[in-house]
Order: sequence, then structure tokens, then C-alpha cells
Amino acid sequence: MKAWLILPALLCLAAGEPAAPRVDPALAAVIAQLPAYAPAERVSGTISIWGHGSPKHDFVGDLVRRWFAEFRKLQPTAQLDYRMYGTASAVPALATGAGTLAVLGEELSPDAERTFRRARGYGPTVIEIANGSVDTNYFDYAHMIFVHRDNPLAKLTVGQLAGIFGAGNRCGPGDIRTWGQLGLKGPRADRTITPYAWKTDVDFGLFFRERVLCNSHRWNPAVREYMPVTAPDGTVVQHGQLVLEALARDPDGIAISNVRFANPMVRALPLAWTARGGFVAATPASLIERRYPLVRIIPAVVDREPGKPLRPIEREFLRYILSREGQTALAEVSGYLPLNRATLLREREKLK
Repeated sequence: MKAWLILPALLCLAAGEPAAPRVDPALAAVIAQLPAYAPAERVSGTISIWGHGSPKHDFVGDLVRRWFAEFRKLQPTAQLDYRMYGTASAVPALATGAGTLAVLGEELSPDAERTFRRARGYGPTVIEIANGSVDTNYFDYAHMIFVHRDNPLAKLTVGQLAGIFGAGNRCGPGDIRTWGQLGLKGPRADRTITPYAWKTDVDFGLFFRERVLCNSHRWNPAVREYMPVTAPDGTVVQHGQLVLEALARDPDGIAISNVRFANPMVRALPLAWTARGGFVAATPASLIERRYPLVRIIPAVVDREPGKPLRPIEREFLRYILSREGQTALAEVSGYLPLNRATLLREREKLK
């Protein structure tokens, strides 16, 4: 985890055991504004959680176990069935009744939503429970847009991104293929923009398609796509690194990646939804406040029949997650960022 997120744990000398990690003061200030958890009713039964992880990589296992251990202090008859086999398995498990709560590692995909709807005859209920990270691997780090360090471009709107990376799509101002179309002058104005990205049909690309291209399948045919590769020594080189290594060699390139892969030859651009909005970089504050356009949003998903209440045990557990205690645990033992107060209260309303 990054230094800005979790400060090193201190040894609890009196007890001889490690103390809980201490949350960064900026995040603690956000969490302090959230309501504390108070049980609305006593519940019993088993919560069957499916979601982000795998038998080899238990990405959110520490978080889920911490949540449930604290929840059981106030709801002692609750039980946990924990099956984190991956986001792709979670919603189908809900649809078949194998699971009762899905904790995803990314936004609900259109395919997963259709799978659930076909099986149940109605759509799933989606509850936002966290923001993705700035740059922590496996915790949905923010998409960032980079140019070569010698490029004078200062900022971009989401519509301009649609024009650069899309083709004839309905979101942008039309196709943007030269730097002059972005306002650059001089010799660079007539030079063609070379877009770099991760593979457009994997989860990273699907998010960009939904958020920027209005779900258009039409990408700029000039996009150069990258996937992770295995080096001769057996280590895996991530696609984000390959993208920015390519950009470092191309003064006319623009790239989707993340700051965790940045090198001295590239720089990230601040973004805004429109030219009238504030242009912001991806920071913990701008992600929590949802001011950065390409923030990732982490949902939980439940099966709720239209016109009927949630099962009490899932409702109470989600109320705990959407509380000061639940968001403190999230900040202490995961790479996710907490929700702001307005978002958390809005999501709580969905539980009624």
C-alpha cells in the first residue's frame, strides 16, 4: 500500500501485538464525517459472499474478514460463507442462488447485468461501497492520460478523449486526429496523434468505453494496444508499463495508463468533464469527491426482487460497510478509498 494511504503500524507494547494500521489524516477526516454503525435489528443466518480474488490471490480477503469480525461483535449470530473466486463469478453466483452478496473488483459489466436479468427476470441491485485507488495494484487504480514530456498540451476534456480514442462515436466533438485539433500551434499542429492503450476488449478497455465513449464499440483504428508480457526471467511486465515505455519513445503519442508505471519521459494531464469544469489530477481527494472523471467505483451487488425488501442480514451487513467503522476498516486494510458522506448516505437509501 502507498505511504499516503496507510502509515506504518506501531507495536502495541502493552499487549505485545501489532496495533491496527493508522489511517492517513486526510482520509481519517473524510471518514470522521460518516455515520457510525448502529444495528437497526438483530439478524441471523449466513451471508454467502462471492467476488474479487482467487484461490491464489486473495485480494480483498483481509478486508472482508475484518468487516465480518467487527460486524459479528454486534450481530453474533451472523455467519459468513466466503468464496472469492473472481469478479466474473460473483454475479452469476447471485443469479443462481449460490451467493447472496457479490463484492466486485470493478464496476458491474453489461454482460454480468444481462446474465442476472436473464436468470431472474429483473436487474441486480448495485450498491457503491468504495472508490478505486490512485495507483494501488488490484484495487482498481484510476485511468490517467499521459503525453510525452515535450508535448505542450496542458489539459483535456472527456469529450476530447472520446474524439482521440474513438471513431465517429456519439460522445465527442468528432474525430480528433491531429494536435492542431487540440489547439496546439506551430510544426506540431499538423502531426498525427498516436494513441496508446491497454487491450480494448479487456476490463480496463471496457471501463474506458463506458465512461468515455458512451459504450460505443468504435475505437480509433490507430490505437496501439498492449497486454502484459512475460519477460525471459519469468517476471510479468504489466501493460501499463509497456504503454508508457512506448509513449516515452514517441513525442506524438498519447496514452491511457497509471502513474504507478510513469517514467521521466511522460507526464499525466489533468482532466475535466467539460471545458467549463475544473481540470483536476487524480489524487485521493479528487477521487473521493468524484471530481476526477476516470475514477473507478467499487460496488456490492445483491438480489432484490422488485417491491420486496432486502434480506435482513445482507441489509445490516451493507449498513455496516456503509458506516464509519466499515469505511475505517476499508482504509486500513485495503487499497480502496472511502466514500464521501454524500455518496455514502445516497447509497444507504438504496437499502431501505
